[in-house]
Amino acid sequence: MPLSNVKTETSMAGLVKQILQGNAAILADGEASALVAQVQAYEQRSIQEPLKESTLRGSKEGFVENIRANQSLIRRRIVHADLKMEAFTIGEYTQTEVALVYMQGLADGEVLASVREKLRGIELKGVIDSAYIEEWIENNSFSLFSQIQNTERPDIVSASLLQGKIALLTDGTPFALVLPVTLWSGLQSADDYFERFVFVLLTRFIRYVMTFISFALPAIYVALTTFHPEMVPSNLMISIATARENSPFPTVIEVFLMMFVFDGLQEAGVHLPNQLGPVVSIIGALVIGQAAVEAGIISTPIIIVISLTGVAAYTIPRYSATLPFRLLRYILLFITGLLGFVGFAYGIIFLLIHLVMLESFGTPYLSPLAPFDGRRIKDLFVRYPFWMRGGKNQKGRQS
Repeated sequence: MPLSNVKTETSMAGLVKQILQGNAAILADGEASALVAQVQAYEQRSIQEPLKESTLRGSKEGFVENIRANQSLIRRRIVHADLKMEAFTIGEYTQTEVALVYMQGLADGEVLASVREKLRGIELKGVIDSAYIEEWIENNSFSLFSQIQNTERPDIVSASLLQGKIALLTDGTPFALVLPVTLWSGLQSADDYFERFVFVLLTRFIRYVMTFISFALPAIYVALTTFHPEMVPSNLMISIATARENSPFPTVIEVFLMMFVFDGLQEAGVHLPNQLGPVVSIIGALVIGQAAVEAGIISTPIIIVISLTGVAAYTIPRYSATLPFRLLRYILLFITGLLGFVGFAYGIIFLLIHLVMLESFGTPYLSPLAPFDGRRIKDLFVRYPFWMRGGKNQKGRQS
């Protein structure tokens, strides 16, 4: 039969499932099995550039909602027999197809076995998005930090597979899951591997510093101006005190109010249409901030601190990676507002303890920094040239 996929089915339940999925069943008198022909045709979105993970250089293709199209995008990039894809069906009513993708010989066998066991143990009435599977199989669901990376870029998935990682493709969603991951995975952009390596050192340094600023700056400002003003230069402290002279609220309340308003405007911008979202976020912040300063409710330095904090958060390449730091911002501000720099130090220490103890499918979340691994440290702060990463290319370049 001139069809791309024809297989046999021996059980009645399996045959009914195939028919409900839009396949054609061919029954012959006297035969104990039926032929199932894949003839279903669904309306699907064309392959477009990913909106959430755009890059200046590199592929402009993104995953779509069709799992077959997503599998083809990966197979076109990795043309090797070691690329394996295992199919799972999850969801009592949705019967959603999930593909476990890995490179045989590169992926860790124990991690593969663990993922298979967790996928078989999922008991859900339906799977609408890959987020359903992500929350089910991750090791620590109560941690602020996700132990599974989601992406809609096939080039990121392909590069991760070549590093020995595992990917999960879910039918009906353009977001693939990649595991295991580390903290640094969410802070690295695809452009880091498409631009010249000499510039990546500067961009990563800026990104890491801005990440720290995005959750620590408000707390540091409160600690300096409220508990430890002697640490601030006299002229600067006089300017801050003069600006806050007519403010009716303590510094920590001012910072909390502006952070809450800024996050509210940001959330509104996310859910508004693409043409209105950025306008509402930017103009709304400017108008509300200026009006609050003129009314004497908020002091000018608070506007500067919150604005810098918000801009710093935008340097993180992936939106999902910004969410833990947004919540940490409030936690650190609360502790620092009670205890000053002592509370800030406690917060940072407990954060480091949690990150050191956290694992993603057996991989320490802070690796290769903790525990230290000199072989993998090359891709943490400095993106070494590809010809220095070992293998045949290194020999050829050195010779």
